[in-house]
Amino acid sequence: MSGVVLAELPGPVQKQVADARATVAALHAELPRNELVVWTAGNVSQRVADDGQGPELFVIKPSGVSYDELTPERMVVCTLDGEKIDDGTPGSLSPSSDTAAHAYTYRHMPQVGGVVHTHSPYATAWAARSEPIPCVLTMIADEFGGDIPVGPFALIGDDSIGRGIVETLKDSRSPAVLMAGHGPFTIGKDARAAVKAAVLCEETARTVHLARQHGDPPRLAQEHIDALYARYQNVYGQKDPTA
Repeated sequence: MSGVVLAELPGPVQKQVADARATVAALHAELPRNELVVWTAGNVSQRVADDGQGPELFVIKPSGVSYDELTPERMVVCTLDGEKIDDGTPGSLSPSSDTAAHAYTYRHMPQVGGVVHTHSPYATAWAARSEPIPCVLTMIADEFGGDIPVGPFALIGDDSIGRGIVETLKDSRSPAVLMAGHGPFTIGKDARAAVKAAVLCEETARTVHLARQHGDPPRLAQEHIDALYARYQNVYGQKDPTA
């Protein structure tokens, strides 16, 4: 326990925590819906907006709890050191076993607002082979900006996985990393973007696997990858006219 007490934080911070809990609880439903997890595996987290009124926090799934039982109130609030804060709930739950990895990522990648971990079968199969997913499709160029990289093997329990995530992605356009012998982790500007990256990582891992049953598909030309990535990131979709 960190010593931070939720009820003692300023009202606006408590509201931001409540909003993040609701968002993270709802987004967890996307993992089984998209067949990215089984049983209680996997997790989503989101950074709580930092307006300087309180400690830097994030919200993450509790450890070992069924997806059917996830509610906003059961989401665990932690500091960026990975320490659970006191939310005043008797018998409150422990955070995910991957909390240290999420915390390290938030501490060292300030642009990241959401982190997701899954054991989705096709992406995890690439991770088991310690093999990056080559950029052979426009979807990979659009979302990942190149090959989906492999990160180093690391044991669960401390920030070793987080260090591998940061080291692999700090100079990469990819929001996904295949941690060797483990599975995919994805990042985004918020939790929703990180979930989207996890869904597309699994879809492209599956498609490239199927394509390779008939030979090695050619990697897209780098100039095409760059053009596709720039268009998708800056032109595709609806834009806020007030921005």
